[in-house]
Amino acid sequence: MSDAALLYRRYCREGFDEHGVLNSFEPVIPETFNFAYDVVDEIARIEPERRAMVWCNEAGEERFFTFRDLKRESDKAANLLASLGIAKGDKVMLILKRHYQFWTAILALHKLGATAIPGTHLLTEKDILYRFKLAGVKGIICTSEGETTRFVDEACAEYHGLKCKLTVRGEKPGWLDFDKLTAGADEELARVPTTVDIGMLGYFTSGTTGYPKLVVHDHSYAVAHIITARYWHNVDPDGLHLTVSDTGWGKAAWGKLYGQWFCGAGIFVFDFEKFDAAALMNRIEKYRITTFCAPPTIYRFLVKEGMEGHDLSSIRYATTAGEALNPEVFNRFKEYTGLELMEGFGQTETTLTLANLVGSRPKPGSMGKPSPLYPGLSLVDEDGHEVANGVVGEIVLRTRPGSRQAGLFQGYYRNEELTREVWHDNLYHTGDTAWRDENGYFWYVGRTDDVIKSSGYRIGPFEIESVLMEHPAVLECAVTGAPDPVRGIVVKATIVLTSSYSPSDALKKELQNYVKKQTAPYKYPRIVEFVEELPKTISGKIRRTEIRQKDNG
Repeated sequence: MSDAALLYRRYCREGFDEHGVLNSFEPVIPETFNFAYDVVDEIARIEPERRAMVWCNEAGEERFFTFRDLKRESDKAANLLASLGIAKGDKVMLILKRHYQFWTAILALHKLGATAIPGTHLLTEKDILYRFKLAGVKGIICTSEGETTRFVDEACAEYHGLKCKLTVRGEKPGWLDFDKLTAGADEELARVPTTVDIGMLGYFTSGTTGYPKLVVHDHSYAVAHIITARYWHNVDPDGLHLTVSDTGWGKAAWGKLYGQWFCGAGIFVFDFEKFDAAALMNRIEKYRITTFCAPPTIYRFLVKEGMEGHDLSSIRYATTAGEALNPEVFNRFKEYTGLELMEGFGQTETTLTLANLVGSRPKPGSMGKPSPLYPGLSLVDEDGHEVANGVVGEIVLRTRPGSRQAGLFQGYYRNEELTREVWHDNLYHTGDTAWRDENGYFWYVGRTDDVIKSSGYRIGPFEIESVLMEHPAVLECAVTGAPDPVRGIVVKATIVLTSSYSPSDALKKELQNYVKKQTAPYKYPRIVEFVEELPKTISGKIRRTEIRQKDNG
């Protein structure tokens, strides 16, 4: 491999088992580490023409970026932002969809020592105002497409803390043109002194319950994603990696930035407005994508809508995360491609914590085993005691007092009380439950507030959803607990049907009987509701909370 492809080895010590599977990983992070300078700019120095990013959109535009291009453009953007008053410690929002300017802007903020706060273009005035106030945002760079700039202007009627407002891909009254001003900015940037422990990246969590919380990561977060790209995504330094994600979601940081460039791999970005399975597969064919990662929802659509007629043979490795993977999707995708989906698990607050790493054998539906980065991962009961194999417990990460854990968040910004609720006694509580089999594989059950307690039974919704997803009528589903005068709580299935089926009482009965035959009878959904679409967070996760609230009146 080239020096660029092996750059990541400067920042970690690794160990492997007899099968070649990563089993130890120790980050080696200088106190002055800064991803933009020490990785992107370093690759630009040693191999300036190495491909870094291929970008295209629905209109047929395309752009190709080398690492030298990224260094030059991020230096210019940093000089522009500095001239507008953005400095070390400031927080700047980025609402840039999948526009290529996201990458030059976020690298520029890293270079200045500012904290980037990506957000989705689906945010409204109320959402933006809440984020401005909580984070104390000093600047914003956003798309000119859609209503985002109007919502920002409305928020600014009440919030007066912005130093600058910039748009990309078009001009707006009262806004500066990021593209035009960056083009004319100085290309020479003196390195701004930064330390690894300052805030680098902030994401507002998707908020399945309550108001979104601001998760802040320091610069060690980038190093923690070496495992994500090298040993989970299995990126090819000379290939193209595609992770399907809007830049407003933390998954973009997992799959479209840090780990991939640490390994010298090119990333592929398809800038689309609305997901279309055929359009995505056409781009995979055209640009010869080599490694692919998407949430299970995307794989479901690829499988359900049909992969026949598309040449996906360039994909050598496929991974998934973001929600639990149904075995049916695993099996169907393997039938079409010959590839086993390698599932992983993590949170906005962490990096990859559980995974089927390169070289391991996945069990369909299992999240895999703990990442070597988090050797203290375990399952505990409500009293914090570790549970035995086969027993459902909460996933927790054991931490050392007073030491920084690479990849684990610094805390919820301006919310010490909530931070203490989830991180106490040297345990970070994820709020996600699972069980571990006799071989050490973890199996997802659900959020701690998603577990259904009905007639004395504890029922995890994912198991029932997995069964329902095997039925050809079911495109998507969410299983929740609904109030019942006799049993207290009963299982309810909210279902989106495939295009070949229509709602009917007969189909409800058929689905109920199907579940009864596939799993314990007490788990079948006594209530079945057909809907056009499921309520979801801006990151695409199903909002079971919203379904429960509706049922509870």
